[in-house]
Amino acid sequence: MQYSFQTVLWVLTGIIIIFTLIPLIRKDHWTFRIFEFPRFQKWVINLFILLFCLFTSNLSTNLDWLMIALLVCNLGYLSYQIYPYLPFATKQIKTAGKNEAPDIKILIGNVFQDNKDFEKLNSLVKENDADIVLLVETNQWWKEQCMVGFGDNYPYRMLEDRENTYGMLLFSKFVLTNSKVRHLIKDSIPSMVTDITLRDKRKIKFFALHPEPPVPTENPHSTDRDAEILMVGKEVEHEKSPLIVAGDLNDVAWSYSSTLFQKISGLLDPRRGRGFFSSFHAKYPMFRWPLDHIFCSGHFRVHQIRRQRNIGSDHFPIFISLHLMPVEDDSEKLVADADDKKLADEKIEKAR
Repeated sequence: MQYSFQTVLWVLTGIIIIFTLIPLIRKDHWTFRIFEFPRFQKWVINLFILLFCLFTSNLSTNLDWLMIALLVCNLGYLSYQIYPYLPFATKQIKTAGKNEAPDIKILIGNVFQDNKDFEKLNSLVKENDADIVLLVETNQWWKEQCMVGFGDNYPYRMLEDRENTYGMLLFSKFVLTNSKVRHLIKDSIPSMVTDITLRDKRKIKFFALHPEPPVPTENPHSTDRDAEILMVGKEVEHEKSPLIVAGDLNDVAWSYSSTLFQKISGLLDPRRGRGFFSSFHAKYPMFRWPLDHIFCSGHFRVHQIRRQRNIGSDHFPIFISLHLMPVEDDSEKLVADADDKKLADEKIEKAR
């Protein structure tokens, strides 16, 4: 009986360690990439197994102590991985000062195309009074509802409704210029780029993305998703004007592809030093991770960032208000080396 109990503990220990190490294998198949998502969940499970071992094992053999050592090391590695997103870690984008009012307020959300509870979104949009509203998974029905519900408050728009769950609607109170709907990887998947002119006439270049997720029902590989994100990263690499990249990226903030995007683009993540702000899955608290993102250049300071309430979708919307500084601060940028640039080029080439 004792042998069977120890065997179960060893199996559990092996499973959590394997799940932790699988993301280190740089394969694009979804069976590898999916293990990048539940980083905090793995930390909790590892801690639970460790405490269970400590309180139920008599620690009388070297194998018992080896199990404890492996769990402690794995917990330390997972702690190192999640630390940058904890509220007491260093903020990658600094917080706006008391006298630095927000210059732009952005609300982004995946509405879930089959969701028909428009009034929840309508109420949220009016409550937040955002300057920019970016919605994805929007078909013609959603476009019509949005135009009736709050369209009059947003005179500048980019409306690309689709019936394939890749529709994208951009509503703005600010003037939009040089606006383009693009199809970086596939004709069926649009993205947007536009210049936003603030009230004080300063301009921000804004990119909206919703790449294809690496799931067996759509695309079993992350190649296309990674390539689309990295193509934008390379496009803005040497851009000197204020930049924002936003949308449902179908990737967690800490994945190696998201980190590579930050290195290539030089953009910063407002989550770092503030929290996870996990936006998916809205209906399953134990299976939540951050898929909806707003990356910014070092021109910005964060006034406020919030995960919004449920709107009937499988995603929570994300709200952020930002203060635009006169000059860029690139002190917290992640820097791409030659290997990073080579990897980005390879991923983009592979998707073409």
